[in-house]
Amino acid sequence: MADQQELVVIITNGFSDERSSVGWSVANGGIATGFKVTIFLVSSGVDWVRKGAAEQARLNPLDPPIGEMIQNLVEHDSEILVCPPCAGVRGYTADDLMDGVTLAGSVAMLEKVKNGAAALTF
Repeated sequence: MADQQELVVIITNGFSDERSSVGWSVANGGIATGFKVTIFLVSSGVDWVRKGAAEQARLNPLDPPIGEMIQNLVEHDSEILVCPPCAGVRGYTADDLMDGVTLAGSVAMLEKVKNGAAALTF
């Protein structure tokens, strides 16, 4: 049996940009097609995983709510990595973030790419 292909989705945008919704949607599509998915949140993308922040967000009315897409990733054992300086500049600590989210820098994400993961940025 072949190793499972990996996909890293880098989300750089927050609540004001529909591209972030596309990133979450593509990540969920990755799960549906058998990829092991890792999310790397940077810049205002970290706002999505602040506790309670994504519950009502729906940038694209044709996509599921962002909170549901994030929960689906967590339920499928996807890693959600948050850039520590990006969280810190917003005053977020690990306690401010959703369960299942990890503060981890670019080295953690780049190890996956180095080992063959495809990377997409939104």
